[in-house]
Amino acid sequence: MDSHADKVRRPLDSKPVSPSLFAHFVLRTSNRPALVDWYCTVLNAHLVFENDYISFITYDDEHHRVAFVNVPGLKKAADDSWGLSHVAYTLADLGQLLSTYRRLKAKGILPGRTINHGPTVSMYYSDPDGNSVELQVDAFKTKAEAAGYFQTRPFAENPIGVLFDPDKMLADYEAGVPEAEMLRRP
Repeated sequence: MDSHADKVRRPLDSKPVSPSLFAHFVLRTSNRPALVDWYCTVLNAHLVFENDYISFITYDDEHHRVAFVNVPGLKKAADDSWGLSHVAYTLADLGQLLSTYRRLKAKGILPGRTINHGPTVSMYYSDPDGNSVELQVDAFKTKAEAAGYFQTRPFAENPIGVLFDPDKMLADYEAGVPEAEMLRRP
């Protein structure tokens, strides 16, 4: 029943707002079982729902982070097509990035590219459909420091970064090379 108290005016603010959270993304595929398995392996995720049309997975308390829509007969987009370049996930620290690299390598999942961008140290993987997934770790202690790096001369001269050998980085990490030294872009 409507009461007068239920009819309180709520004027909306006209200022633009930014999202509070990146919730999920959805991939269309004709290769759904392979993609579900790959993303569950790479993201340490689990299946929350699946039927003949769609699968949902998550790796945290969000109801789903990635979904896969089954569309028979799809073809890989041409390399010269418009579209999404990659999605990126940040891990808590360099140890997590390197232990994930080791775990995935043992399963035959290798990064196609490893780059110290400056603000991040990143490993790029390709899923079974060829979509690119970046696993990264922040190279600075604060978001402000990372944002400041974008304003430096080294970044302006090379905004992509420097390739690195993940096996050497893993060995250096386990040998006790200081993390700050390993995160610094050469």
